[in-house]
Order: sequence, then C-alpha cells, then structure tokens
Amino acid sequence: MTLPVLGGCHVLRTLRKYTTVPVILLSAKGARQDHVEALEAGADDHIVKPLKPHELLARVWDVVRRKQRNRIGSGGPVSVNDVVLSPRTREVRKANVPVDVTTLEFDILNILMRAAGRVVSRNELSTVLHHGAARRLGRTIDVHISNLRKKLETDDQTLIRTIYGTGYLFVEHDGAEET
Repeated sequence: MTLPVLGGCHVLRTLRKYTTVPVILLSAKGARQDHVEALEAGADDHIVKPLKPHELLARVWDVVRRKQRNRIGSGGPVSVNDVVLSPRTREVRKANVPVDVTTLEFDILNILMRAAGRVVSRNELSTVLHHGAARRLGRTIDVHISNLRKKLETDDQTLIRTIYGTGYLFVEHDGAEET
C-alpha cells in the first residue's frame, strides 16, 4: 500500500525539517534509484517489502546502535552537579579532582549523565554498550554502577539512583539526601 497523496520521500523531506528522529522507510519499490532517493531524503535505512520480522528487528537495532554510538562518542564535555565528563580525553572529574574509571564505567557514566533526570533502563545500557545487541549480563551493569557510586558519591550526596524494576537515574540537582 502506498501513501495516498504524497510519496514517502516527500513526507520524509518535510519531517527532516523538524526532527532527526530515526526513520526506516519500508517500500514496495526495490529499484536502486528508489533506495538512493530514500537515503538522500533522510532515511536511516530503506527496506523493500515483503520482509521477515527478524530482518526488520535487526535493521531497527542497527539504526539504534548507530544513533547511540554517535550520541555517546560525540559532543563536548558534560557537567552535572560537580561531576564533569570529557569524552575526548575520556576523563572524569568530581569537584575538579580526577576520578579513575574503567572504560565500561566511563561509557555507563557518559550515558547516564547525558540522560540526567531521565531513567535509563538496564536494557538500554546493555544495548548501547554492546552496539545494539542487548545481552543478558546478569548483574554486570549493577556491579559497574556500584563501583561508580563508590568513586563519585559521598554519604550526603547521591548521584546515581536505582529505580527498581526500571533502571538508573543520574540526578540533576545536588543529590543531597534529606534526613
């Protein structure tokens, strides 16, 4: 079934004026020119119908992985509360004092700080850290979160909160616990 009035590429060009949300264009048109036109219009991928559900899922994860990789690896330093994270130098500072973190701890902290104030699920962390392949990691992420807490938090300052059954939240305010 095609769009009734405007073609998908026209709709996509209009959409791209307002957002960079990932788009996978599903089309019955399979010519090379149709594929090129979809990508030039701003599609993140172009899939010809019919397709198998597992192919669609794999393509969705591929787009998510590329978007997440670009988001994690790009951007300047991020500062939340008194923690500063610098992606280019892969350095973390708390109250202007360097904090030694592992590669995986840095990546987790980068994701959490860029999403400060929003809950990040364990599955989302796993997907981003493993490039689109959500893996059953047992308690691996929890252990790294625990290590980050030991390195960054004090008795009167909580920076990373566990939202049980959901994920983790990097707090946006000073994180002082109320007594």
